[in-house]
Amino acid sequence: MRTITIFTQLMNTTLRSLTLLLRERKGQSLAEFAVITAMMATFVTTSIPKFSEIMEIGKETKSIQELDKLLVQAKNFYDETATLEGRGRLPGQDKYDLQVGQYTDTLDVFNDLKLFTTFENENIGKKWVSVFGTDHSDASMPSASFFEDDTVTADGFGYSPGGKKYCENCAEGRETGADAWLRLFTREVLISPYQDGHYIYVVVPGSGTGEDVISPKIFVADAENPKDLHKYIAL
Repeated sequence: MRTITIFTQLMNTTLRSLTLLLRERKGQSLAEFAVITAMMATFVTTSIPKFSEIMEIGKETKSIQELDKLLVQAKNFYDETATLEGRGRLPGQDKYDLQVGQYTDTLDVFNDLKLFTTFENENIGKKWVSVFGTDHSDASMPSASFFEDDTVTADGFGYSPGGKKYCENCAEGRETGADAWLRLFTREVLISPYQDGHYIYVVVPGSGTGEDVISPKIFVADAENPKDLHKYIAL
């Protein structure tokens, strides 16, 4: 990583300068040597916090870039299904008017995001769905998190005994959200730069027909801190 290289170069340059100073003053006293040693220690201790800040900024930037990639592929999926099926939908949606996750209104999502600072928030976390699957071998969700896996909605009319809406007149060959995302990324999983990171998303369903149509909306986030690490797009 470039930040590591810059820090290493700075350390090496400073240490070389101090070494030359030692060589030039062979007759220096123990007191002078102690001063130089203290200078080196001070440099190291003051540089580590700054380097840590640089690393955190780098992680945040990387995570946001990955979220952008998810939105780009979500738009591609929407356009593809619009062409094939006559109406666009998003990964995990069996139909444009069905949700992914537990939200039906964007305002509710935004309100929850204000409080969603950690993946350990059960009340909010259980409303969100894993992008590539909760137990994917390359990017499983962190322990103590509560995200769900998307499933294919059964064909039918009305609602199931559990209260879930059946999929009426839905396209054939539907797939789970995780399968759709994996296909879009040619089986390559996006891995969060954070130790406890994990990519999650929800889709607020669309509605209406003709001139009254309302498109679905998608939110993507990094479970490290969804409040600060999320993106949103309305199609």
